[in-house]
Amino acid sequence: MHEDSPGTTAGPIPRPGAADREAARGEGISRPPSWPRRGTGVLLGCGTALIGLAYFLVVGTALGAFLLWPRTRPDALGVLRGGARRLADLERARRSVFFGDLFPEHYKASDPKILRFLAVRCYAGLLSAVVLALLGFGAVLAVLLGRGAVRGSLDWTELLTQVLLGGVLLFLDVQGLFSLTALDARIARECFGPSERELLRRRIDELATSRAAVVQAVDTERRRIERDLHDGVQQRLVALAMLLGRARRSRDRDPALADTLTAQAHEEAQGVLTELREVAWRVYPSALDSLGLEEALGGVAERCALPLRIDFSVPGPLPQPVETAAYFVVSEAVTNAAKHSGATAVRVRVTRLGPVLTVRIEDDGRGGADPSGTGLTGLRSRVTALDGLLRVDSPLGGPTLLTAELPCA
Repeated sequence: MHEDSPGTTAGPIPRPGAADREAARGEGISRPPSWPRRGTGVLLGCGTALIGLAYFLVVGTALGAFLLWPRTRPDALGVLRGGARRLADLERARRSVFFGDLFPEHYKASDPKILRFLAVRCYAGLLSAVVLALLGFGAVLAVLLGRGAVRGSLDWTELLTQVLLGGVLLFLDVQGLFSLTALDARIARECFGPSERELLRRRIDELATSRAAVVQAVDTERRRIERDLHDGVQQRLVALAMLLGRARRSRDRDPALADTLTAQAHEEAQGVLTELREVAWRVYPSALDSLGLEEALGGVAERCALPLRIDFSVPGPLPQPVETAAYFVVSEAVTNAAKHSGATAVRVRVTRLGPVLTVRIEDDGRGGADPSGTGLTGLRSRVTALDGLLRVDSPLGGPTLLTAELPCA
């Protein structure tokens, strides 16, 4: 399947948007660990926070003079950042082992980001240690209060006051510990994987790119329709008008010639109707709305210049935008294969697994399709408009395999 001319992006694109599910998968999705495991991770976090604070105090003091001198500043910063990265790796391992966090392997944070993470991590870890110490102190006081109540050394008013005060302090301590744990998780995601701000910025860039692609696709489609009508239908209508004009002028002088010209005009009119139906079908097939995707793909097989085998295994109905995108992916890919690949046969397989519709088009042509070409770029824009993925595998010598994954949710 090679790229077609600039008019290959037929049909309406349902809505702007592009998929970046791969980036979202790397954000740091956590498996739910047990509470004892998480508690151990919080305690170890207090220890690593003390180590980080000691590192900043000792190494920062030792390198202070070198950091102030411009000639030695780069080397001193290199030493400081190298140790900071080792501490960050320790924190990453702690989050992965005790909290089940998954971070993208390919992502590497900048040195300022590492230093900022360790500074906030020290603050959060030391504050967590203070909260845990207060919880321990409160537990000791609760034991003493219970012993006093058993011995009868406390009256009920004093006991009630102490219980209410202890309950309020316990609530504040627990809430503070939960908040600090959430802060620890958030700063780890921001350091070891794309932060929420980075993901939002990527999404905005993708939406802007997709919107530009949609505008370009619509403009290209309009040009293609104009070209089809001007070079095809319009020229044949001009020929039809000329035939009818000649037949009218010959009606009195040569009735036999007039009949011949009328017959030719009738044949030309039928050809114009056929071509007009083809143009309308390429713009949007009515069978897609009335009969569904399977029957519409059957129409593609009937009009295809190559032997086309279609395996359709999709239980239940599909969303209309997904059906439209799948139809035009197949139609344009098959057209490209017939025009450019030198293939002798094409096979299409449409399946649905869960919420994803997968469309595979394979031909036995010469291969070498350019994924960045106009035709395949148009197909990719159509697929990514639905947050889908398009993959092209076309080695020299063939075969060419095009796979589109369209989410149905």
